[in-house]
Amino acid sequence: MDLFKKCDTYVDGFLNNVKESGLYPYFHTLTSGQDTEVIMEGKDTIMIGSNNYLGLTSHPEVIEAGIEALKKYGTGCSGSRFLNGTLDIHVELEKELAEFLHKEAVVTFSTGFQSNLGIISAIAGRNDYIVCDKENHASIYDACRLSYAKMLRYNHSDMEDLERQLSSIGEEHGILIVTDGVFSMSGEICKLPEIVKLAKKYGARVMVDDAHGLGVLGEHGRGTAEHFGLEDEVDIYMGTFSKSLASLGGYMAASKKVVDYVRHNSRPFIFSASITPASVACARKSLEILKRAPERVKALADISEYMRNNLRKRGVKIIESTTPIIPIYTYDDDKAFLACKLLLERGVYVNPVISPATPVGQALLRTSYTATHTHEQMDRAADAIVEVLKIIGVM
Repeated sequence: MDLFKKCDTYVDGFLNNVKESGLYPYFHTLTSGQDTEVIMEGKDTIMIGSNNYLGLTSHPEVIEAGIEALKKYGTGCSGSRFLNGTLDIHVELEKELAEFLHKEAVVTFSTGFQSNLGIISAIAGRNDYIVCDKENHASIYDACRLSYAKMLRYNHSDMEDLERQLSSIGEEHGILIVTDGVFSMSGEICKLPEIVKLAKKYGARVMVDDAHGLGVLGEHGRGTAEHFGLEDEVDIYMGTFSKSLASLGGYMAASKKVVDYVRHNSRPFIFSASITPASVACARKSLEILKRAPERVKALADISEYMRNNLRKRGVKIIESTTPIIPIYTYDDDKAFLACKLLLERGVYVNPVISPATPVGQALLRTSYTATHTHEQMDRAADAIVEVLKIIGVM
């Protein structure tokens, strides 16, 4: 059979059918910077579908930091961190982030996705087990496949199932429990206190993917562990620069020995070019702003709660959480696509989430918010959401 037959089947079937229906919801083009309002396909649009949680992508200090780094270091590093690609600003970013997160050391990666690949594939070997929440990010699953460890999955946030999986592993094996801190589709926060307790009981290590937790949770924005007061109980933090820190890249924070081990054994780290100078500088400046202005974290929580209340009082069914991710059910995949189209026509952008990313019959609109959104923008967005949900027959 021709290797490319699957491509023909997919494109000629599902993909072309969706495009011909006029409901294709992906790859919309922006002609402005990422902000609370953008120009998308020539139209002013309220953006409630990005992960620009602290609103720093348009901050003048962040932009200026990137420009200055371009002038000093050029456009790229032309090599791996392992060899010729380490700049002084890479080292400074790692020191600053380690200090902020109260960990001994940090190693940075070129993307967030690559961070999970690089951490998990290096840490977990043939004699080890990775115990993974079923709703963890796709990069965690790919990382498990890249490692030589055996992966066990537990039902989402089901601590009884987690313990059942842990109890099935012999004492001669190393165990890594991996969980999202904030689950990216639902906005739910993991049950970290219970996970830590079980990890101690069964001699496991704990890794938290805090891509959606940094800058979002905790009094100072340090993430899920700070939120629960468990910063000393999490062995590995993973996070990204592409969300709250308004840049591109990712990191691992852990003990110095664990970080040094990953630096010298992680193939995705060793064989990838290092983060570009401008991206490093933008992440550093964003971190500086977060440290000196933690009120942005509170502003994010406040605007998210304002929007939650706005939707509740209008009778919109949402997945309840306390994070800036507010999913809204459409149930049917086609209705999710239609809702996105109708909302965009009304100047509001949201993300569709359909099966298999959600269970069949539980399609939703993933909305997410920014510290610099205004109440007026939220009111306009809520009006549009209610109008569209009524049109598609969900309300």
